[in-house]
Amino acid sequence: MDIIFLVLALLALFGATSTIMFSNTVHSALGFVVTVLALAGLYALLNATFLFMVQIIVYAGAIIALLLFVIMFLNIQQSHAPKEPNKYLLMLVSAIAIVPFDYLLFKAFYSMSFAGDANITTKDFGNIKMLGNELFKNWILPFEAISLLLLVALIGAVVLARKKERA
Repeated sequence: MDIIFLVLALLALFGATSTIMFSNTVHSALGFVVTVLALAGLYALLNATFLFMVQIIVYAGAIIALLLFVIMFLNIQQSHAPKEPNKYLLMLVSAIAIVPFDYLLFKAFYSMSFAGDANITTKDFGNIKMLGNELFKNWILPFEAISLLLLVALIGAVVLARKKERA
C-alpha cells in the first residue's frame, strides 16, 4: 500500500511539474492528465469512491477533453507563446521561498500527538450514501443557493453573449 502511494504521489508531482515546465500546450495538458489520474488513484487508496469517480469522470473526462479541444481549436503555436527568459530562475526562487513554510508544516505535523490509533477514517468513510445524506439533510439550503447562483451566472453569460452578437 505504501509503495502504491509513493508511486501515485511521484506521478502526481511529475505531472504537475511537467504541466508547468513544458512550453508545448498539448504536452502540458497531458501532464495535467497524469496529475489528475494520479490524484484519482490517491482517492481510491483512501476508499473515497465518490471523489475517485468524480475525479475520473469530471476532471479526467470532461475538463481535459474540453481543454484539449480548446488547445487544438485555437491552434496555439510555439511562436505565439510569451517569452519567459527567467522562467526557471523564478521557479527556483519560488521553490526556495516555500522551504520555510514547508519546515513549519512538517514541524507542526510531527509535533502532533496521536492518542492511540492514528486511523481517522470510519467504516463509512467515502460512502456515497453518507455523503448524500449529509448534503441533503444538513446542507440543503447552501446547496440550493449555489445551484441558483450558478443558474443566474449561466443566464447572465447567455445574455452577455447575445448582446455581443447584436452589436
